[in-house]
Amino acid sequence: MKDIQISDSIKYVGVDDHDIDLFESQYIVPNGVSYNSYVILDEKIAVMDTADSRVTEQWFANVESVLGDRTPDYLVVSHMEPDHASNIKKFVEKYPDAKIVGNAKTFSMIPQFFDISIDENHKVEVKEGDELSLGEHTLVFVMAPMVHWPEVMVEYEKKEKILFSADGFGKFGALDTEEDWACEARRYYFNIVGKYGAQVQALLKKAAGLDIEMICPLHGPILKENLSYYIDKYNVWSSYEPEDKGILVAYASIHGNTAKAAEEFAEMLKKAGAPKVAVTDLSRDDMAEAIEDAFRYDRLVLAAATYDGGLFPCMEDFLSHLKAKNYQKRTVGLIENGSWAPMAAKHMKTVLESMKDITVLEPVVSIKSTLKEENMDSMNALVQELVK
Repeated sequence: MKDIQISDSIKYVGVDDHDIDLFESQYIVPNGVSYNSYVILDEKIAVMDTADSRVTEQWFANVESVLGDRTPDYLVVSHMEPDHASNIKKFVEKYPDAKIVGNAKTFSMIPQFFDISIDENHKVEVKEGDELSLGEHTLVFVMAPMVHWPEVMVEYEKKEKILFSADGFGKFGALDTEEDWACEARRYYFNIVGKYGAQVQALLKKAAGLDIEMICPLHGPILKENLSYYIDKYNVWSSYEPEDKGILVAYASIHGNTAKAAEEFAEMLKKAGAPKVAVTDLSRDDMAEAIEDAFRYDRLVLAAATYDGGLFPCMEDFLSHLKAKNYQKRTVGLIENGSWAPMAAKHMKTVLESMKDITVLEPVVSIKSTLKEENMDSMNALVQELVK
């Protein structure tokens, strides 16, 4: 077990997973992922969440190593998603005297996942503001519905001023990997939690009333210093405000001609003084990173080929992801391509019009097969609109 220091009384018992191919069967995690879990040692012992079934054996070994000859009194279930709750049944079987702590929605979900019955003597049902004393340590329960499941709650430990934040403030990447927090935390946030900005804002308002000195999430590193930095990032992300001034050029190209037009357009933006220009090939690049960058920057350019009278599928997929995650408050330019009847812009506009506070710029650049000199006036005009 990696030696992660929380405090003398609170121990890390999570597990790094470097063997996972796709997180949630859709997100690439080149540096793996951590399944974080914690044990609070006091007169009473509380285990804070379990771990994914992929690491069951190691997780139980970690728990046993910090328990010694003691047994846990409580299992606190912050979130029922299987990457954190997979071992509830095995925990109950191993520690039959322990009580399960959750809210009403937690207990309605447990039998959906496990063939177990928790009797009333082994159930501690909590609601907003309830407290659980372990001795010197006291847990305060704060409900966080739809961050990002309806049963989610977080816990504030009063003595050591620690927020156990469930999936909040989480990131991709195992804990034995040294990497920038913001990049993988941003990609995690917008793809996992991003739809629920209003609910995250509500939780941040609750957290503002707590004296927090450490944040212990269910994925990613324990946050101990400069907490205002992380909280500010979450405030920006969950309010759907752009984090940086910049332009993402996202293209969907069949034979490479739309790609050439998009690359040329990106160069024109740079020459015109755009502060930051990022380019992504939606057919080949990581879709989750494309979503991340679309939310990170204040402007977006969509360049797509027409396909079967509609959109080339990877652009359709990209727009579907943006809509699902509540993409809003952005300025968008459009480039379409079609050999006989360009229709991509029409379809992109239809999707964008269903989103909130999206400004679609004119002119739309319409290319027939390959970029030609006759397209340069509209290309230049759209560049100027984007860099105003």
